[in-house]
Amino acid sequence: MKIIKHSGDIVEFSSEKLKKSLLKSGANTGTVDEILETIKKQMYEGISTKQIYKMAFSLLKKTANAHAARYNLREAIRLLGPAGFFFERYVARLFASEHYTTIINLTLLGKCVSHEIDVLVKKNEVIAMVECKYHAGREAASDVKVPLYILSRFNDLKDKKHPIFNVKDIVSSCWIVTNNRFTSDAIKFAKCSGLKLLSWNYPEDNNLKTKNDTNALYPVTCLTTLSLSEKDKLLILDVILVKEIINNSDCLNRIGLSPNRIKNVLKEASELCRYI
Repeated sequence: MKIIKHSGDIVEFSSEKLKKSLLKSGANTGTVDEILETIKKQMYEGISTKQIYKMAFSLLKKTANAHAARYNLREAIRLLGPAGFFFERYVARLFASEHYTTIINLTLLGKCVSHEIDVLVKKNEVIAMVECKYHAGREAASDVKVPLYILSRFNDLKDKKHPIFNVKDIVSSCWIVTNNRFTSDAIKFAKCSGLKLLSWNYPEDNNLKTKNDTNALYPVTCLTTLSLSEKDKLLILDVILVKEIINNSDCLNRIGLSPNRIKNVLKEASELCRYI
């Protein structure tokens, strides 16, 4: 059966690929098989991947909110837009979880011009600038022009001393992080020029998806027990990760949730982050 991807490309439906993505939600094999059979019965020639996703999400939500939340991860990261400001804060949290010291939105003076840096991180006395490239569209990709441009900014900054964590710090490394993907030329150029990349699917064994699952770094926009406006209110309060709700449930009071709803949100958050 032919299906239509977000990009408009027409491809053959793969039940194995869908099953793999459903299993990553945390649902057991029996549940996944039942969901897969239900979806197959409702499919038709030319159905969009968006429609398949909606069906899968709805069916997972009936089994457990946490399964649907985990399945919703990529969309949840996209909801950290539209300007990308909260995506930058999310990226800072990712680095902090790996024992980096972080600073966001700092302006540094280069040899030629000044530069506003999204995130600066420090670990083992090495300081890196982190540039975040947020895309609202699911199929958008960061092409080779992105690392070309960021390399020129890095080169303007790297040989100067800056007041960052201390008075005279040197930026000696550079990361580019995107919520979508990099083109093959962008990856090739970054490797050649010493830039580090992080995207939804790159590097293969340590990308945004695997980092989330390994360290339970799910953004609050994952949660199915909150409305979009409630998620926005949490982000404005600088509550970016689901685990931050577990450690500070008072934030749910601050956005006006009832005791019963707070209980439901905490239950989903705990199951999602595998807390006991």
